[in-house]
Amino acid sequence: MDYLGIDLSCAMGSLRNGEFPAKDCLLPLISKLLGYFVVAGSMTVKLPQIMKIVDNKSVKGLSVVAFELEVVGYTISLAYCLYKKLPFSAFGELAFLLIQALILVGCIYYFSRPLSVATWVRSLLYFALAPTVLAGKIDPLLFEALYASKHLIFLSARIPQIWKNFINKSTGQLSFLTCFMNFGGALARVFTSYQAKAPLSMFISFFIAIITNGTIMSQILLYRSKGKEERQLKDKKIL
Repeated sequence: MDYLGIDLSCAMGSLRNGEFPAKDCLLPLISKLLGYFVVAGSMTVKLPQIMKIVDNKSVKGLSVVAFELEVVGYTISLAYCLYKKLPFSAFGELAFLLIQALILVGCIYYFSRPLSVATWVRSLLYFALAPTVLAGKIDPLLFEALYASKHLIFLSARIPQIWKNFINKSTGQLSFLTCFMNFGGALARVFTSYQAKAPLSMFISFFIAIITNGTIMSQILLYRSKGKEERQLKDKKIL
């Protein structure tokens, strides 16, 4: 019994015999199911952030460079997985994350008008190179180098936002739900990657996502609680 690449015969056979599936049978099954769950969840992971920007018509507190680098990182990661012909359950969320990240950057640009010349140049350069990278039509050694650089790219995408939050003592229009979903997805991918015996480079990227998204989540909670305390003090003074 095989559905979407998930082999259910082992687990079903054990259950028919009145036995609980063995570890070697159950863990790969959980890994596959969890992988598809992450892919399904990724379809909406950035929608809370997009909706928050559109509803408030503001990008206050958001680092434009951080979200641009995120698009670059997703593009390289997706292109590499397509190039290696990995199963969809192992990387499918990257396609949905990239689409949403592009929409998110578009929203940020729209509410940041007028755009600088440098911003236009970065956008045109991305759309000129992205199709070639996604099609895998570059030198294999260069591809490996690009994939190796994605850790630095994702780290560089988070650090400016974390630093901006720290300086402003506010997280502006950042969505806690989006950060939480990114955090949870990275945790799930550590397990699925371990079961799939993925290379160390994939674990590094997930650990970076866990640490950086965890930091931003902590900042959102910290500065939100401080903001509430300050508002309560002001209200008391007025009364």
